[in-house]
Amino acid sequence: MPSTRTAPKQKSSATTEKGLGRTQDILHAARALLAVDGYAGLSMRRVAAEVGMSLSNVQHYYQSKDALLEALLLFTMDVFQAKMDRISAEMVSASRIEQFLSTVDMFLDEITDPVTHAIFFEIWALASRNPFASTLMDRMMGRERKAIYLLIRGLNPAIADSEYMQRAILMVAQMEGLMLFRLDRHKRRDEFLALRASVRKALQALATVP
Repeated sequence: MPSTRTAPKQKSSATTEKGLGRTQDILHAARALLAVDGYAGLSMRRVAAEVGMSLSNVQHYYQSKDALLEALLLFTMDVFQAKMDRISAEMVSASRIEQFLSTVDMFLDEITDPVTHAIFFEIWALASRNPFASTLMDRMMGRERKAIYLLIRGLNPAIADSEYMQRAILMVAQMEGLMLFRLDRHKRRDEFLALRASVRKALQALATVP
């Protein structure tokens, strides 16, 4: 797998900040291109043009298109994790099941975002025929399963940890599968809210019922 450099290795803090800013710009540009034009339309040259950099400068941070794709998916997962951490911090006095259900709400909001939906749908399709994309998808799904597992493990002492891992796998599969519905949470708000209530109920049962 190609190495990914999500941030440049610079000597001074000032240049480090500048490098981090450039990687963020590159990733956001790649995200937009992937969502609109798919993997076929994503190129290092187009990303460079979008951020106003030379191709060689973009390649300084990401040596290839696959390295850029890997960084983009890891960046997306880091954003998910940061939001999960923020929920835990802001709901420190709430019950664990309330924290879990708030995290479920966050996931549903994210996967029904048009850009996020387009990116995940493209990577899923690509993974069926591209070994590199398949490896990235497996890695991403592994992170999601572990995150959910840590949220639900121990909610009911009668449920073994091994069973909770299987339930975490099922939960991730269910939430990822909802992307097939292409549900617009803004234009079809009532339908989205009804679905979210149903998903909450089903996942709460998986998290707590033996």
